[in-house]
Amino acid sequence: MSHEDSVYDGLLVDDAHWAFGGSFEDPLAGVDTTVPEGADPVVLGSYALMLGDDALVMAQRLAEWCSRAPDLEEDIALANVALDLLGQARLLLARAAAADPGLVPALPEGSPVPPEDRLAFFRDDHAFRNVRLVELPRGDFAETMARLLLFSTWRLALLGRLRGSRDAVLAAVAAKGCAEVTYHRDLAARWCVTLAGGTEESRRRLVAGLDGLWPWWGELVEAHPVEVTAAADGVGVDPTTLREECEGVLDQVLAACDLTRPDVPPREGIRGGKGRDGRHTEELSRLLTEMQVVARAHPEGTW
Repeated sequence: MSHEDSVYDGLLVDDAHWAFGGSFEDPLAGVDTTVPEGADPVVLGSYALMLGDDALVMAQRLAEWCSRAPDLEEDIALANVALDLLGQARLLLARAAAADPGLVPALPEGSPVPPEDRLAFFRDDHAFRNVRLVELPRGDFAETMARLLLFSTWRLALLGRLRGSRDAVLAAVAAKGCAEVTYHRDLAARWCVTLAGGTEESRRRLVAGLDGLWPWWGELVEAHPVEVTAAADGVGVDPTTLREECEGVLDQVLAACDLTRPDVPPREGIRGGKGRDGRHTEELSRLLTEMQVVARAHPEGTW
């Protein structure tokens, strides 16, 4: 692979805040984690937590395809997408912990669990701030590709703008993540077009997947007060500014599928809140139970 093709090019510049360092103990080693002047560290931490939780939960759902995909190539492709998102989640959760240590769950004294792992494995569902789209059950292959298309279209638009964040860590995560998520979106779009033009059954499943997921799509481009403040501080992105760009991309893919946007109403919140507020479906608690069982059973364990 040439230097020009490397997805890590964004880190290989002569600027200390772009380099994550070689230590696997601290994912932010060598990075300037100083909170930008004028930015609220609590808001910055909460904002990084939201983006990290999106990536973590989506990665866990995609990892469920390991050994279950239609063929070996797609099995590996979905596992790679999950690993990309898991890498983004680790950096973002580490950033959240560094900006606002108050977010990190307490463990018994002497526990070796690093802050980003404490955030991933020792929080209950109501403390997660991901959108509900990513926590829904895995569904079939067509539904998975429809969900990956919706999520990656939004996340690529977000990361593209987040490269200009005043926060050095978020800017670096976004620069690296753009190349990864470009591949995720391309993979999903190609499969949606293939399934739409395949058999009657593959098209039926894709349409059913889109219809079932579309009510959850709007939550990605709705603004939570934390996102609005982070954008005002110059460290985040107001998601409402992404709607037009995202829907334009989705319309192009749907047109190639000879489909239009599903005509279904958006899902309402739960007790006045949505995923960003910690209001989730029961599916998240089931997912977390499986994901966290080993860590919670051995909070002082080393590996």
